[in-house]
Amino acid sequence: MAVGVWAWTEKDTFNNLSRLTNVALDPAFILILVGTVTFIIGFTGCVGALRENTCLLAAYAMFLALLLLMEMTVGVLGFIFKDWIKSQATGGFQAFIIHYREDPDQQNLIDWIQEDWLQCCGIEGPRDWDRNNYFNCSSSDIGSREACGVPFSCCKRKPNEIIKNKQCGYDVRKPSYTGERSIFERGCLRAGEEWLELNLVPVAGTVVSTMVLQILGICFAQNLRADIFAQKAKWH
Repeated sequence: MAVGVWAWTEKDTFNNLSRLTNVALDPAFILILVGTVTFIIGFTGCVGALRENTCLLAAYAMFLALLLLMEMTVGVLGFIFKDWIKSQATGGFQAFIIHYREDPDQQNLIDWIQEDWLQCCGIEGPRDWDRNNYFNCSSSDIGSREACGVPFSCCKRKPNEIIKNKQCGYDVRKPSYTGERSIFERGCLRAGEEWLELNLVPVAGTVVSTMVLQILGICFAQNLRADIFAQKAKWH
């Protein structure tokens, strides 16, 4: 949560809320949201156990139960509405491409996805970068040096390359380009599907383990509440 607030402060977001047009895809907002939820759940569980407060323990169990229910709902809906989720992911990635130069956090995120994680370029391929005003081929008319190119994160890393050439994507989509086109031709949507297929077992194991821990947390909280009520009954 602190990192997300710091990122928004660095971008002067609090003084210019008009930048929040694409808030759902802002990595800083996601950090703030996840941090806030984690803080609330952790606070109720920790203080409730330390002070043996049955109200806080009940809130802790309720929050975990709601979180567990949401995860199960998302999982079921994700399995049923796969095509809808695919279209939403496509729309989100399109927004990343369009606003690539406007938000440094989103820019770093898409560079990490393309270069380090999935090793891909664009949604369906490098041509998708035409959606961005800087990389659109018609941008050469307004003097953009990046016109008809791709970001450096689309370039394949050369052997023994220590520092990556930030201009490696210049002009690679121009018909007159004669150099070696060493960029990723695979789109990130297909690359993401292939990554999920290859890592289905670890991903499923992580999700199931998280849900088991949440169920244990609910059981332990309810157990402690029952012990507290039993002890109070002895006093009366």
